[in-house]
Amino acid sequence: MNTLMDAACIVGIGQTAVCRKPGSGLSQMALQLKAVAAALEDAGLTARDIDGIMPFPNLGRAEAFAASLGCENLRFAATLNLGGAAPVAALRVAAMAVATGSANHVLVPGGWNGYSGARTREIAATDSESIPGAAIARDYYLPYGLSAPPQWYALMAQRHMQEYGTRSEQLGAVAIAMRRHAQLNPDALMHGKPMTMDDYLDSPMISAPYRLLDCCLETDGAAAFIVTSTERARDLRGRAVSIMGAASGQPYPADDIFNRKDFHRIGLTTAAPEAFAMAGVTPAEVDFAQIYDCFTFEVIQQIEEAGFCRRGEGGAFVENGGIELGGRLPVNTHGGLLSQAHLLGLGHVVEAVRQLRGEAGERQVKNAQIGVVTGWGDFGDGSIAILCRGEQR
Repeated sequence: MNTLMDAACIVGIGQTAVCRKPGSGLSQMALQLKAVAAALEDAGLTARDIDGIMPFPNLGRAEAFAASLGCENLRFAATLNLGGAAPVAALRVAAMAVATGSANHVLVPGGWNGYSGARTREIAATDSESIPGAAIARDYYLPYGLSAPPQWYALMAQRHMQEYGTRSEQLGAVAIAMRRHAQLNPDALMHGKPMTMDDYLDSPMISAPYRLLDCCLETDGAAAFIVTSTERARDLRGRAVSIMGAASGQPYPADDIFNRKDFHRIGLTTAAPEAFAMAGVTPAEVDFAQIYDCFTFEVIQQIEEAGFCRRGEGGAFVENGGIELGGRLPVNTHGGLLSQAHLLGLGHVVEAVRQLRGEAGERQVKNAQIGVVTGWGDFGDGSIAILCRGEQR
């Protein structure tokens, strides 16, 4: 399949409330089912209409979702082991499934007790096989104290700062942009909690150059979306958002940061040109981007590798409101993982759909027609989708 243009659409989105407290009161499966129910309602579908399911890795099995929902005709199921890049990568696979007749309606759910579960060990196993790098991390990273994501990803940020002169204040510009957008989103955890550059610079250092406010939020919550063919979308209640192009990729080697010939090459480096070529548009034509922001530098790096600016120019790109509403490329208009909630990247897809439907309220990008959403997983796995406003009903 050479193109997804006009073949598939997102027709339903759902999201739960988010929280950071000792317990949401719901299991991870229950949280996800709540988001799924909202997505079905939004699309005007019932659970029996779902015949394809793509769960988030390690957070649910397709057959468990089918049994819980009453999906009696499940005929397509897949899980992509790309960490936080999986939901956006699922857009391409789901689009291929509905375009080829392998499924009629594909559900992509994801959710976790990312705050309370981390304290009760409800989320994924904690052995070394469940972390990026697996055996390499176990043998070469963990014994030397590289045991947590801020430490792993700080290596990439440090190298960029050394080679290109990227400054802490530019990382801070990312954090501030996300926080400003969260002030326009009543559903964001950081709504009502503005941030200044002094606040950012005064926050505790976690793993240089990452301060506390460079790091995403641990969150309890879930989201889901539904993909169907463009033809079927015309008969549904939900306002469709078209998938113009999508792709995913991995750095090489994917499981080891230190031995890469090109230290800055990530999955998005190869995925973005493929997705833009498939969509028949360029980065200059994009009205907004929802970029997976596990840490501030990863926003800068993905802006560069997606082609919005040249490598090394991302720091300057984000300064002076460049990625804020009204700037050259509004990024994470909902507040992102840094200030809205960590919903495993599905929240970024939900926000992109809202923007293209014109349903984002105070944070709406004026006349938004084309949007980009990215995913980031493990040690740089990447995914990207180019979406556009669907047919008007």
